Amino acid sequence: MKILVTGRQGQLARGLVEAAEALGVQLVSVGRPVLDLVDENAVTTLVSRERPDVVVNAAAYTAVDRAESESALADGINARGAEYVAKACAAHSIPIIHISTDYVFDGSKDSPYREDDPTGPINAYGRSKLEGEARVADACARHLILRTAWVHSPWGGNFVKTMLRLAAERPAVSVVGDQRGSPTYAPHLAEVVLSIASRVVADPAGAPWGIYHAVGAGETSWFGFAREIFRSAGEHGLPAADVTAITTADYPTPARRPANSRLNCDRLSQSFGLELPDWRVGVQNCVARLAQSTGKPPS
Repeated sequence: MKILVTGRQGQLARGLVEAAEALGVQLVSVGRPVLDLVDENAVTTLVSRERPDVVVNAAAYTAVDRAESESALADGINARGAEYVAKACAAHSIPIIHISTDYVFDGSKDSPYREDDPTGPINAYGRSKLEGEARVADACARHLILRTAWVHSPWGGNFVKTMLRLAAERPAVSVVGDQRGSPTYAPHLAEVVLSIASRVVADPAGAPWGIYHAVGAGETSWFGFAREIFRSAGEHGLPAADVTAITTADYPTPARRPANSRLNCDRLSQSFGLELPDWRVGVQNCVARLAQSTGKPPS
């Protein structure tokens, strides 16, 4: 099996590279500047040249707040770019696994969102990702759209690394406590993606195409997320700050965030027999790796 991954420096892309190496799976990861998703010819040329068995579109514009003032750029990458990848896949009958987000929902539901719940993004990033979902589905019949949330890892910028950095700078931090979701460890998500890829390549005719949710099991708030990070940090000799819960109103941002980012993953379990580990396991693994690799909080 040969997998082509769009995006090279993103958290999931790096997780996929690592997981593929461990499993002996052939994987090609391509990102900027070699691949620019807004350049349709570059996308088409890449897919035609590599002729993979499956494509994972993990490249995305993910600067949620900046997207409010750069909506055209976010749309170009997350919507049109995703469409270009899907069209290139369709031209060669290649399945596409497209990564999306919890932010396609407005967060008003009082229980975890299912795949067929009404969408209604409340920020520019979410709107660009929802448009990308629609374009991928229209362009390539053999598509799997995986919505995930609150991704963290030892790589790039994310909430875990931010909290550890802040703990090294100050004794206490304030974190939003009225937004709930499921932290997702990128290496855990990568394992699920590779399992799905193997399944659809082996049996494309029997593949259950469509939209799926894939997040760490369980749920928490950003406040609870931070507390678990610092609990784990203390176990590994890293600085740990005291945490105070605040409201969303206390911490205004350019982009609105859904109060409820919880995703129901029953469909993933039923169709593929897959479930991500508890979110706390992901946090513990992430902090342990950061402590081992740096011996101090990451910059």
